[in-house]
Amino acid sequence: MTATARGVGARGVDTPGRAAVGARTLRTDRWWLAPAATAAGLLVFVVYGGVRAFQQQYFFADERYLTPFYSPCVSLGCASEPGSSHFGMFLPDHPLIPYAALSLPFLLGFRLTCYYYRKAYYRSFWLAPAACAVPEPHGRQTGETRFPLVLQNVHRYFFYVAVLVSLVNTYDALVAFRHPDDGFVVGVGNLVLLANVVLLWCYTASCHSCRHVMGGRLTHFSKHPVRYWFWTRISALNTRHMFFAWITLASLILTDLYVMLVARGTITDLRLIG
Repeated sequence: MTATARGVGARGVDTPGRAAVGARTLRTDRWWLAPAATAAGLLVFVVYGGVRAFQQQYFFADERYLTPFYSPCVSLGCASEPGSSHFGMFLPDHPLIPYAALSLPFLLGFRLTCYYYRKAYYRSFWLAPAACAVPEPHGRQTGETRFPLVLQNVHRYFFYVAVLVSLVNTYDALVAFRHPDDGFVVGVGNLVLLANVVLLWCYTASCHSCRHVMGGRLTHFSKHPVRYWFWTRISALNTRHMFFAWITLASLILTDLYVMLVARGTITDLRLIG
């Protein structure tokens, strides 16, 4: 194929200067399964999370279980479930304002700008590229140097807010061990909330920004043994960042689903202690 034939209107690997490959793709396997599964998984979470965030009901169960999709519950509408608001109620109760509007935008920003999630939705939704050795449908690539993708650089700042929200989720999980009438109790719901919080911390701590906070800008690790110790642990956790990115999407849905079912009376929370 000549350079002229591969000139105007060409895309991806068919643009001038690239190796001339006659086949549409050299891949013989089902390369499209990975981006398709990624797109499906992300869409499931976005749709489920969006519906639940604006449903504004079935978010508090057994007078102690608060779903993470509504934490912290700072809307005036939280008054419908006494005990669900741990930090006051000051946002207006409106159908278009989530009860956890104080945290959800930052958590969405944290995930949206996450290094792994960028790779995931760039490949699955924008096909940039969909897979190795597969032509992409884009004639030019500017990376993350222009608007709006240049905003991906604020990921490090979203990390700090994510840490605060994780602390709030931890508080929610701990106070859930105390029932207003029965005192200290342990139910299946407590284990669900606790497991979700542990996984959320693993995802947050394995973040590349967290790794940089621990050991970035250091010239000599030997002069900073404490930071070096934390950096090595975070680095080991960082190798599983993709795993935690996906497992926390599942744990968030399952935790919210459990709280919703208990709140609706569909299932009963099994008491283990108390």
